[in-house]
Amino acid sequence: MASGFASQFRRRALALGLMIFAVTPAFGHVDPAGALKVFQEARAICARDAGALWGRDLCGPMLLVDPADRSAIANRADGDGAFKPSGGVFTGTLPMTVILANTAIEWSGIRWSEILWPLPDDADQRRVMLAHEMFHRIQPSLKMVLREGDNRHLDTLQGRYLMQLEWRALAAALRAPSAAARKTAVGDALLFRRERYRLFPTAAINENELESNEGIAEYTGVRLGLATPQARIRYALHDLTAFVQAPTFVRSFAYATGPAYGLLLDQLAPGWRDQLGAGQRLDRLLGNAEHLPAPAFATLEAREAIYDDGTLHARELKRDEARRAHLAELKARLVDGPVLVLPLDRSSFQFNPQTLVPLGDFGTVYPTLRLDDDWGVLEVDADARVDQQTKIATVSAAGMDASALHGHGWKLVLKPGWAVTAGTRKGDWVVIRQP
Repeated sequence: MASGFASQFRRRALALGLMIFAVTPAFGHVDPAGALKVFQEARAICARDAGALWGRDLCGPMLLVDPADRSAIANRADGDGAFKPSGGVFTGTLPMTVILANTAIEWSGIRWSEILWPLPDDADQRRVMLAHEMFHRIQPSLKMVLREGDNRHLDTLQGRYLMQLEWRALAAALRAPSAAARKTAVGDALLFRRERYRLFPTAAINENELESNEGIAEYTGVRLGLATPQARIRYALHDLTAFVQAPTFVRSFAYATGPAYGLLLDQLAPGWRDQLGAGQRLDRLLGNAEHLPAPAFATLEAREAIYDDGTLHARELKRDEARRAHLAELKARLVDGPVLVLPLDRSSFQFNPQTLVPLGDFGTVYPTLRLDDDWGVLEVDADARVDQQTKIATVSAAGMDASALHGHGWKLVLKPGWAVTAGTRKGDWVVIRQP
């Protein structure tokens, strides 16, 4: 059962446009006939919408990429003529400078929707993914936020607990048998959210940035990828439960909240998308649409008991104890102990955002990572720390083989003109440019 869920969740991560190539096994070459069917499916989604949702056609340049060898099939010629026409599609190989992920990229003078092969077998997941990534391609032209936000508070006990209470209330609102029941559940969801914002003063801004980016994209995927209101509700409800299993909510929560808030707003205020702009929040839009007063925090404990009989909080307490012990171990290994230090200048990251571990003032730990920079490539499968404040990455230097450039769970390939030398602390090493 666990391995089956892991496979399903990993496939779900692929469907959500997450950068997971660094931990993705070889899939096999992109099938031209299969690629052509995907392009046709994307066009059918756009035809059904006819530009109504966002005022423009989502369809455009698309790349289907095999992450094992970078071979790719496009639905049109690239700007430099690198891809060659073949049976209605264009085939070629992406250069090493192009990041591999389900995302929107700029390459060869064109903005593409890039999607890793193979796509999900499940038709709903596949179509949601296609619409999600097509939206990302046009997102800048809609002047929508593309920042991620610093949501490390969602790895704390209270942050995680209140997020899950909010998800449960949103699910109740989507299932509500009457307008009154929906209004009550929406009020509960906003109560839990605004308690989180009260406890974590920067949470409102940071959560909104990710929701405006990935949350709106996932809402678009659900709204356009699925043909009926019933199918959309089912999918949104699935998201609100599936992401409970994510190792961290720091970057995954918006995939669950985006469709839920968007579909509820579709019911209450069909023109709500016209109100999206800098700083506009989904929770405020939904509260206004339901004509809800400001949350009464005095009722928090009573409303909490409706969605948790105590088992959720007990589970989160246990998880938090394990988290604190894990953070202490990571700090000892990647901060206090001997480390290899790599400067961050023009970095490109490929990683699984479902597994990131916030390490307080010391940055973020990436359990798996491919890091490209001027000095070369670092491949990690057993923890690296990235500190964007000091612009460094570190891996453990305990037992490091400096001549072979590898250590426990990592391997480094340096470009000519770069070397590893002893650091200022005993046992440390640092990557430097040679004179």
